[in-house]
Amino acid sequence: IQIVSSHVLSACASILFVVCGITPLYNRIVGGEDAPAGSWPWQASLQRFGSHVCGGSLINREWVMSAAHCFSSSSTSSWKVLLGLQNLQGKNPNEESRTVAEIVIHPDYDSSTSNNDIALLKLSSPVKFTDYIRPVCLAASDSVFNNGTDCWVTGWGRIQEGVPLPFPKILQEVEVAVVGNRQCKCLNGVNTITDDMICAGVLPGGKDSCQGDSGGPMVSQQGAVWIQSGVVSFGFGCARPNLPGVYSRVSRYQSWINSHVSSDKPGFVQFTSSGLDADSSYTCPGLPAPSAASPTAVTSTTTKAITMCGHAPLNSHIEGKSGVVAGGTWPWVVSIHKNGSQVCAGTLISHNFVLTDALYSPCSSNENTSEWEVFLGQKLVNGAEEFEVSVGVRKMTVSNMTGSNIAVVELLKPVTYNDYIQPVCIDLSSSRQFPIGIQCWVAGWGQDSKAKDGSVLRDMETNVTSCGNISHSENICTYAMDVQQVKPGCHIHQGCPFHL
Repeated sequence: IQIVSSHVLSACASILFVVCGITPLYNRIVGGEDAPAGSWPWQASLQRFGSHVCGGSLINREWVMSAAHCFSSSSTSSWKVLLGLQNLQGKNPNEESRTVAEIVIHPDYDSSTSNNDIALLKLSSPVKFTDYIRPVCLAASDSVFNNGTDCWVTGWGRIQEGVPLPFPKILQEVEVAVVGNRQCKCLNGVNTITDDMICAGVLPGGKDSCQGDSGGPMVSQQGAVWIQSGVVSFGFGCARPNLPGVYSRVSRYQSWINSHVSSDKPGFVQFTSSGLDADSSYTCPGLPAPSAASPTAVTSTTTKAITMCGHAPLNSHIEGKSGVVAGGTWPWVVSIHKNGSQVCAGTLISHNFVLTDALYSPCSSNENTSEWEVFLGQKLVNGAEEFEVSVGVRKMTVSNMTGSNIAVVELLKPVTYNDYIQPVCIDLSSSRQFPIGIQCWVAGWGQDSKAKDGSVLRDMETNVTSCGNISHSENICTYAMDVQQVKPGCHIHQGCPFHL
């Protein structure tokens, strides 16, 4: 992992459902790196000749699921499965070890495309469930994982490309988000991603699975239950910007898994995502248009701004690094000026529209638009800010909503996209949730004594937190920040609306 987000059945039901996906020792800290013992009790280490090769997940008392590419053949010789591990080296008092009785590789696995990259391992004897060894629930065939769904990936893989996990090799955990298949095709290659795959990552980079994590689980929480949505399969490098990791989509294999696990069936649970999936309207050159029958499909006249939304080619941000940013890091952040002076910030949402704050910002004024100008494509050259282009304002429209408000600024002419000027994706779902702890980035203009003109684009990393007595339906709240450093109208990365 590279890091730079119960129900009781009737007596006649399978007892596995009572325990699958439950973590009795769940005491993890969001954003942590080392996983405390027992946090992920289904995690398995698949070893050969005493060395860790791949990860896996326990799905019942005697079956483990992993990736097909971990096995050159179905030979069980020299393979061993270790459960209840926290470290690969040193003592593991809760460890259980089993040899492998059978390896079942999906019959349609294609090593050249990585399609159907999934395998099942039957243990030599059943394991006894403890607080440290428990099965995970599996995503049922009708599960829906919308773009942005929060996920966790675990494993003992490399912590950077070419950098192994250091002693004592503690199990690592990383929080990522689902990247819809349409967007993933645009980023990884239109012909690379199939319906049997699911993608996840952080588009600025810095969080991902890596070599050695293969076969391990990607899980999401629904209520008190953890459900496995993916099996670590492949990726182009590790944690590179705009290259999300690719996983085998577990929900596509319910029938196949049940056909081989004849008794003590795994616990399949339907995972549901609320609201419309923004990915259904995502498009790019070479990608077939969304189906016209889809209620979220958009016509060709409205897809132009969506084509590259949220795409930041020059964003090489590293987790935890905040401050003055290089040009192109946030290509949708614009500077709005009145009579030659900067008064607020905004975000480009299409070729000719900018979104900004309207309640506390000077931009709420709608008089004499000839005095206003929008600067796009920020760069920092020799200590001074420069911009790719400036455009006049045709119209400012303030929402008629009460309370916290927004304004839409229409530009006099459309802008041309390049590495420094790109539109952001905006969340159009009224029911989408941004859970407490999810990481966000805020970008806006602040003061810097080293800058020649005193003003530079800065960013800050923060997390969503409880709003207390403030309405959760109209606001998203974050942990306290130095508001002297970032001006109102700033943008939160990953499409989170923000209110200062």
